[in-house]
Amino acid sequence: MAQGELQRTVGANLRAWRHARGLSQEAFAEVLGVHRTYMGGVERGERNLTLRSLERIAEVLEVDPRKLLEPVG
Repeated sequence: MAQGELQRTVGANLRAWRHARGLSQEAFAEVLGVHRTYMGGVERGERNLTLRSLERIAEVLEVDPRKLLEPVG
């Protein structure tokens, strides 16, 4: 696995799950209590997440956190 690939995978999965729930990036960031630009960085794979943050995001999306780690396609 290339360096940063897991971050990009999590970001892409997060964006897909957020879209599937009909949430804008801004609305989702507000629910999580973070800034929209932070969420944008996460979705682009530019930001590292702690496991706790990943768990919290998955909880809000109502998805198993492991689903956010699985490569798409």
